[in-house]
Amino acid sequence: MLPRLLRSARFALLPAGLVPVLTAHGQKVISTDTTRNKIDLKEVVVSASRVEESFLQSPVTVEKLNPRALRLTPAPSFFDAIEHLKGVQVITPSLGFKVINARGFTNTTNVRFAQLVDGVDNQAPHIGGPIGNILGPSDLDINSVEIVPGTASALYGLNAINGLANFRTKNPFNSEGLSVRQQTGVNHLNDPNVKTFGSGSSPESIYSETSVRYAKVLVADKLAFKINGTYLRAYDWVANDQNDLNPNGNATTGLFGADNPARDPTNGYGNESSDRSTLTLGGKQYSVARTGYSERDLVDYNLKTLKVDAALHYRFRPGTELAYTYRVAGFDNVYQRSNRFQLKDYRLQQHALTLTTPVVQARAYLTQENTGQSYNLRSMGENIDRSFKPDAQWNTDYTSAWNTAVAAGQSVATAHATARTAADAGRLQPGTDAFDQRLSTLQGINNWDVGAALRVRADLLHGEAQVNLAAALRRNGGHLPTNLDLLAGADHRTYIVVPDGNYFINPNPGKDPLTDNLTYSKTGGFLQAGGRFFDEKLRLTATVRVDKNDYFDVKFNPRFTAVFSPTQRQNFRVSYQSGYRFPSLFEGFSNVNSGQVKRIGGLRVMSDGVFENSYLRTSIDAFNTAVTANINANTSAATAAQKRQLAIAQNQNLLVKNPYTYIKPEYIRSFEVGYKAAFGPGGRLVADVDFYSNSYRDFIAQVEAYVPQTSAGVALNTGTDLNPIATALNARSGQARYRLWTNSQSQVYNYGGSVGLRYEVGRGYLIGANTTYTRLDRTENGDGLEDGFNTPRWAYNLSLGNENVYKNFGFGLNYRHQSGYFSQTFLVVGDVPAYSTLDAQLSYAVPAAQVRFKLGASNVLNNYYVSYLGGPSVGGLYYLAVTYSVL
Repeated sequence: MLPRLLRSARFALLPAGLVPVLTAHGQKVISTDTTRNKIDLKEVVVSASRVEESFLQSPVTVEKLNPRALRLTPAPSFFDAIEHLKGVQVITPSLGFKVINARGFTNTTNVRFAQLVDGVDNQAPHIGGPIGNILGPSDLDINSVEIVPGTASALYGLNAINGLANFRTKNPFNSEGLSVRQQTGVNHLNDPNVKTFGSGSSPESIYSETSVRYAKVLVADKLAFKINGTYLRAYDWVANDQNDLNPNGNATTGLFGADNPARDPTNGYGNESSDRSTLTLGGKQYSVARTGYSERDLVDYNLKTLKVDAALHYRFRPGTELAYTYRVAGFDNVYQRSNRFQLKDYRLQQHALTLTTPVVQARAYLTQENTGQSYNLRSMGENIDRSFKPDAQWNTDYTSAWNTAVAAGQSVATAHATARTAADAGRLQPGTDAFDQRLSTLQGINNWDVGAALRVRADLLHGEAQVNLAAALRRNGGHLPTNLDLLAGADHRTYIVVPDGNYFINPNPGKDPLTDNLTYSKTGGFLQAGGRFFDEKLRLTATVRVDKNDYFDVKFNPRFTAVFSPTQRQNFRVSYQSGYRFPSLFEGFSNVNSGQVKRIGGLRVMSDGVFENSYLRTSIDAFNTAVTANINANTSAATAAQKRQLAIAQNQNLLVKNPYTYIKPEYIRSFEVGYKAAFGPGGRLVADVDFYSNSYRDFIAQVEAYVPQTSAGVALNTGTDLNPIATALNARSGQARYRLWTNSQSQVYNYGGSVGLRYEVGRGYLIGANTTYTRLDRTENGDGLEDGFNTPRWAYNLSLGNENVYKNFGFGLNYRHQSGYFSQTFLVVGDVPAYSTLDAQLSYAVPAAQVRFKLGASNVLNNYYVSYLGGPSVGGLYYLAVTYSVL
């Protein structure tokens, strides 16, 4: 039904704030005459209710991009254009890895936002979220984008508590022919993080993306296929934030800034907390970090992506179609979780089988992931240093050199610099053959205590089906009233991980924990009933979803929606729903030796006993800081050992037992109201307004907690006398360090809304404006462990475009501004500055030759910005795209 509607619709109504959409008639026509456009108010969407429904009458907020909007956008790809939609936030960990989110609590792993391609989840299984558009469609094959900003768990389950995106591709029956697209550009102009030449650019800054699509109907209305290929090469955006994450590491000795021997630059690795030692020098205690390396020393920023997909479609009869799709991608780029990673020779592939009929929709798919030669940048920096010289030897050399320098009359600060130079003598230097060889060696060692390799092989096996019960009953002579709808669906998903002994182990193995695969499964289903009343002016829908996840009890998600349409062009909507997010593989089962800290999943099978016997790292840090301050302030004749024991006794009450426990699902309740209407002849003015209020509890988060150890490594019992425990926790050798996945004890509320307007002026000119307001309302019982909100309070977009200003020349402009915001991640905490970007493009179509030229730029003013702390600086990308289609 939908393909026929799309083929018959000449023009479609785009979300407010963007532009109307021309739905292309396959690839055989490039429309350039926009002066005679008419608005079709019957455009449909699917993602909001899992069935076709009017875009205007959707019961929840839906944003949509269609082909003409994508031709008008100045963004270099359809994926980049998503940032111009209202209510959507996009952050950039890498040029090849962007993350979509909505309505707050953004992070770099996208675990709360589902991303589908033709209904198929395209996440990397072990990450629990997609790697940008790596496994998604090319710009030649994208037909439309639907975004649901807000909870969608009741219908989709897939942890979509902040929303979902569904990318709908072109059907080969409707879009037949050959298309080739070459996009060539340049970035890093005047980038201070990249070596530049007289022109302001470097040889590495060339951007090139080549895409090919071919579709053919082999048997009329019966058999068709398509194949797509894309090869991207570029030089990635560089992360080079040198702000100190540990500025007060030696505050008690008056050493700050460049004089601080425990300095920890944001994008420096190997000088984090686990790479610091407390050295007693001249009767005082100093925190001293290993030197570490900048990200630019450890990363190959040459980004490459090669992806291919092929699909075979068979139509049994009109409306009944079976499709098999295969996708595969290999790529190099940068990824960020708690640490940043170099993804190298990473491979994803997916097999999907989909059956679509007027009554039944069913799909099954298998996604396979292999992390290739990827590695952890923090562990790489740490272990290059340690492989050159172990910590104990480096500390000895540092101490000896410091004492010698002070004896020679150097100041304390200068002596620290001298000591570092001496201890680092012979250290491996970036750019040398020895450094490159060591980096290559550690890249292959799958133990982060001594190496840096990320070696994961994981599969995702998913099956689902939904039945339009109302249509089935009516087809079989049932007497269900025509104003009632009934839909049911079920799904099952299993994750399968090959244990590698470092990142994952099987907690319930058979004979061998390194060969028995780890499995993690979920089964769920939903039932949705709805009706249209009062001459179809009122539409009510109720949905209930049930999910059963391994290790957790059954969870219920309800959804209730209502749409009131006093006229066909005016629609008021209201909805209430709840949703759960179950722990991802990494959050539940990880088992990583991560830089002298063991990072373990929050399920009891992974962390049994650790929660009960550990103390919060925050309290241990405060305790040790106070101990150091007391020792440094003690001018008595006591020995160093006596001063230490006295300081420990005075401050042991600062230690706090770990109050957290084993992981459980996150939970959200969401309420939304909205209004969508079209005004004027042909619906030239479109308005869309929404407001929402959310409450969250049990955020899945990480806590660092250390178990005190005896010299034999046995955990100490808690007693009334804390001194043995305090003494153990004052020394690294007395601690078993853990980073645990658990739940925040906070109850968090946020609210916001958005307004979008789009006006067709005439003669093809299209003006759009949208603004989004998102606010963290309050946090009750706040423990500081809840995820950072990480969302600007205000963001807005202004757009202007015309596909045919004069003789097939067109243009598109989009100005985006977002306010600064407070960012809180495990890597870094601080303020992200506000930024604005202007994107622009000029296009020219040659209909007779089936060629379209597009000269454009994102961030055309080249104002470098960061979308989150710890991430790369993003500048202008200037490109020329040439698209050639052959019938």
